Amino acid sequence: MNLTDPIPLAYLALEWTIRLVMLVVVTSRRSPEEARTWLLFALFLPIPTFIFYLIAGQPKAPRWRRRRFVEGQILLARAARQIAHSRHCLRPAVSSHLESATRFVESLSRFPVLGGNAIHFLPDYEGVIDRLVEDIEQASDHVHLTTYIFADDASGDRIMSALLHAAKRGIDCRVLIDAMGSFSWASSVTRRLRSGGVAVARAFPVAFPGLGKVRADIRNHRKIVVIDGQVGYIGSQNVIDKKASSGLINKELVLRVEGPVVLELQAVFTADWFLERGEVLDRSQFFPHGRAKGKYAAQLLASGPEYPLAGAGPLVVALVHGARRSVTLTTPYFIPDESLLQALKTAAMRGVEVRIILSHASDSWLVGLAQRSYYGEFLSAGVAIYLYREGLLHAKHISIDDEIVLIGSLNLDMRSFYLNAEASLVCYDREIAVDLRMEQQRNLAVSDTLSLEAWRRRSFLATLAQNIARLFGPLL
Repeated sequence: MNLTDPIPLAYLALEWTIRLVMLVVVTSRRSPEEARTWLLFALFLPIPTFIFYLIAGQPKAPRWRRRRFVEGQILLARAARQIAHSRHCLRPAVSSHLESATRFVESLSRFPVLGGNAIHFLPDYEGVIDRLVEDIEQASDHVHLTTYIFADDASGDRIMSALLHAAKRGIDCRVLIDAMGSFSWASSVTRRLRSGGVAVARAFPVAFPGLGKVRADIRNHRKIVVIDGQVGYIGSQNVIDKKASSGLINKELVLRVEGPVVLELQAVFTADWFLERGEVLDRSQFFPHGRAKGKYAAQLLASGPEYPLAGAGPLVVALVHGARRSVTLTTPYFIPDESLLQALKTAAMRGVEVRIILSHASDSWLVGLAQRSYYGEFLSAGVAIYLYREGLLHAKHISIDDEIVLIGSLNLDMRSFYLNAEASLVCYDREIAVDLRMEQQRNLAVSDTLSLEAWRRRSFLATLAQNIARLFGPLL
């Protein structure tokens, strides 16, 4: 380099200025692992890293959205208080050793544990579409739907047709889709639904900094449906055909619920709708306080940028630490932070049966490489790893001691733990745990057990690629 040439000197000064600025700015991030990753890339690739950080890395939302977050928190708190004090929404008696879990969930998402719920498992992909269409056709007042992906395909067409028929007969229909997740279909889906009287909003629209939009890596990943405030759906399934564009067949799990806990699903939808549209949904028909529909105790775990406390990660870690007999995790994307990594290894080493059910195939090559970098550590600690071989196991659920189950949209990665808006139902009942165990056994029947010996025989290049991909883990 010619030190008298101003262009190389200016370039060098720019790179070091970026490194110093990133050192100051990035260390304010929520996750130390994430901060270290940004700084590592800033050290070697300062200019590309800085550009990407401006698009997808800034921890703050625009000012107007932060104000609406605060207003949304007030609405959520008000709804949670109304639910907690309703004479039809009674707190059930749970075992003393489960009370701390119910309090933890309530501290994270404000919603109390409620009894009197009916909960039905819907593990069949097409069966979910069939039942949802049937319930939409029977709606008498409103249909509220939130989904990460709403595709303009055969499955999407069935749901859109049901919504349009409902709107035509006077039903109040609202659909909230994630702007990034539904990017390929958002225009056509929005145009068709709005033309028939269905209100549609896009969650977290993306734009470059300074244009009043949100950073690209904050997404609304929830999958929630509420019909007449009495029937709810929650789980992992998007509105898209079973066979993805990658060619993989998606395996999902959805819960159909009735009872008081549906009001908690409704509260989250109304808060999300307010966040995007500024419209307060407070008609009494949205929150009907009816009698119990079943016998199960459940509460909603909602997390995301509109919640002031940390995401769902601390709860998962606490549940693993509190496990006495068994922990079974099912997730398509598994990139644990350090606290979850140590919790799972420690649980296995103290004699808890720890099982992780993952997909052999992945629809993201980088995520697939990164998550495989953890296998050796877990296997060495006595954690059992099973690889589902019949497509993409996209279901997301956790079982602790056959007493607590968590089913919803939450992946076991840092994006779901600390960034995305997520929703899962936490159930405290042995019968529900048995139903989930049966679903887990069906998945295990078509999974391969990964052995430590076989894993150690992988090639040096595979190991190197996985370890490099792991560096991206906090950003995935």
